[in-house]
Amino acid sequence: MPEITAAVCRQPHGAMTLETLRLDDPRDDEVLVRVVGSGICHTDLAVRDQQLPTPMPVVLGHEGAGIVEAVGADVTHVKPGDRVLMSFNSCGTCPCCHDHAPTYCYNFFPHNFAGARADGSFTLHAGEEPVHGNFFGQSSFATYALATARNVVRVPDSAGAVPLERLAPLGCGMMTGAGAVLRSMKVQAGMPIAIFGAGAVGLAAVMAAKIAGADPIIAVDLHENRRALALELGATHALDGRDDPFGKIAALCPQGLAYAFDNTGIASIIESAFNLLAPRGVLGIVGASDPTAMLAFNEAAFMGGGRTVKGILGGDSDLFGFLPELIEHHLAGRFPYDRLIGVFPFAQINEAIEAGESGAVVKPVVVMG
Repeated sequence: MPEITAAVCRQPHGAMTLETLRLDDPRDDEVLVRVVGSGICHTDLAVRDQQLPTPMPVVLGHEGAGIVEAVGADVTHVKPGDRVLMSFNSCGTCPCCHDHAPTYCYNFFPHNFAGARADGSFTLHAGEEPVHGNFFGQSSFATYALATARNVVRVPDSAGAVPLERLAPLGCGMMTGAGAVLRSMKVQAGMPIAIFGAGAVGLAAVMAAKIAGADPIIAVDLHENRRALALELGATHALDGRDDPFGKIAALCPQGLAYAFDNTGIASIIESAFNLLAPRGVLGIVGASDPTAMLAFNEAAFMGGGRTVKGILGGDSDLFGFLPELIEHHLAGRFPYDRLIGVFPFAQINEAIEAGESGAVVKPVVVMG
């Protein structure tokens, strides 16, 4: 069992502390990765604050990038020395996994949120104390992570010059926003889209909407700096969420929106966005809401116009196809998500989290050094 340094969260809403832990050796289907960088995502903070039921103490982090140190006997697609990205885990055997839809894995919770392997065994230990890990099959807020063959993707040779810490955010936030547009909603050229929330996921959606050729591309956010960035990254309009955005969208798109994308998780915004949909319009939802939150839509408008309300996880991504696709978009200059990144040393992970929560940085990334 190698010794590692990991950021451990021991109490709800608490700061993370760097501790020395022991990490299991890889099993036959597992991959040991030396983590170079890890993005910080809202889902990490939702667990920290116990909005999601992963038990504590826990090592979070699920946008890891690094270099393979060792592989189990059954792992054939990566080898020691390969540069890799880590993303969500899945079982590989359920109907959704067989249908190339692993984000909707029937066994998603035990493979990503249980705080241990799906069989209940722990991968992390502080002396005799087990520490919850295996978060999204990785727990990448650490110098080393134990992942699986199903959630480790080799970085293509074409991206050999791209620093791994820059690639790290592709594993969740960027993949979710871009995949929602390009894969889940299948946005068509020349059709209008409104994106509610211009954080990391929303801005990834803006860039993907530009790739798809949507028009207009309307971003809505409370922060002036994020609205300005949305315009630079492809939005044709950026509206202040406090200044009647729904009325302004209705004036811009009198026939209605072909697509609306919410990553705020706020019921009143989602319901108002639904009311802007054109016939056959699609409303995609990725925002994390309170588990008890409910939505209300008019049934006649929902059915009569052939409208779709679609919950989206992970941008409907098949990791081994979509992550390399996003990397190629980035290399070609079509997906400049690096403009969202602020880099922090691993020892400053709490400062990095604060910068993300305050809006000072859109996508914080910690670098292990």
